[in-house]
Amino acid sequence: MNIVVAVTGGIAAYKTVHLVRLLVKGGHDVTVVPTEDALRFVGLPTWEAISRKPVTTGVHEDVARVRHVALGQAADLVIVAPATANTIAKMAAGLADDLLGTTLLATTAPVAIAPAMHTEMWRHPATQANIATLRSRGIRIVGPGDGELTGGDSGPGRMLEPEEILDAVLAPARDLTGVRVVISAGGTREPIDPVRFLGNRSSGRQGAALAAEAVARGAEVVLVAANIAPDVLAAAHGATVRPVGTAGELSIAMKDAAASADVVIMAAAVADYRPAHPAEHKLTKEDALLTRIDLVENEDVVAALAASRPAGQTVVAFAAETLTDPDERRARARRKRERKGADLLVVNLADAEHGFEKAENAVEIIGEGGAVVGEASGTKREVAAAIWDRLLAARA
Repeated sequence: MNIVVAVTGGIAAYKTVHLVRLLVKGGHDVTVVPTEDALRFVGLPTWEAISRKPVTTGVHEDVARVRHVALGQAADLVIVAPATANTIAKMAAGLADDLLGTTLLATTAPVAIAPAMHTEMWRHPATQANIATLRSRGIRIVGPGDGELTGGDSGPGRMLEPEEILDAVLAPARDLTGVRVVISAGGTREPIDPVRFLGNRSSGRQGAALAAEAVARGAEVVLVAANIAPDVLAAAHGATVRPVGTAGELSIAMKDAAASADVVIMAAAVADYRPAHPAEHKLTKEDALLTRIDLVENEDVVAALAASRPAGQTVVAFAAETLTDPDERRARARRKRERKGADLLVVNLADAEHGFEKAENAVEIIGEGGAVVGEASGTKREVAAAIWDRLLAARA
């Protein structure tokens, strides 16, 4: 393949030298496009030596070949590694003030970026909004990893290793091909009378996003949908939808679908209790039942699924939390994962900006031994992608 490797101004540029070497050894024709800042970290002679091709940085060089658009037009793949916060912002805005910018605007080839920056910069709302914009345009985001950063800091923001980037950009993205998945989504409703119910505010968007991401990756997906609006369900095109209303109906549908599934994800908000004696007629103010409703406990569906799962099946539970103290929130999540017997428990923060009925979510993923094995924030599709990445790593 004809591959353009764009290098921007971050210390992780030293890793990109090895990435280019691996691509060249793999038989690819590699052109390196560094920014001026990138040359402060790794000099131009190194890039020319490792790529075996001339390297320039400006749009006013090799004008006869119209190089500022020719590189992008000829590329089969463009990799930006490292992709700094500044470069990501410029890409989202469509700026083209150097050879990298014009190359990116001129290409119709797939583009992948490997973000690298400090944790605070990665988590900043501006960066996350820019990442969401790039994803919406079909740009593949590879990483970042979670680990030690420059200056002794640690957290998400580390550029992935060259081998990881290579695997991600060259391997097929359909990493769930042949995997059978069942996902619950939405919120159950327990009847009080024909017109009232006990329920919750779950829209089903996160579960639908998980289903959509699984379908895109090649999985065979059953979505058990509890009271989800049609426009939300539309996002899960390609999944087999089984509509349910109550916790009891959801339990039956999930157990039936889970019997032959490789992965079970309980993203639905299931009512803990239901009215013991739902009225057959609409209750009025004169009815004593309207002021006192006797409740009975519903089955813990995910615990039942985990207890009866077949060998090799992965079970993922969800827990919405409003606790603001992260240590307290994680402690409760660890107890819940242990009690339910799930392989992973996804804790989603339900506040004014995230969670129920919101476009964005923020989650932590609790794994074996109570360790926080992943975290993600952003649109619910972005969070879904991160959950699937972690789930696949756990299954591996």
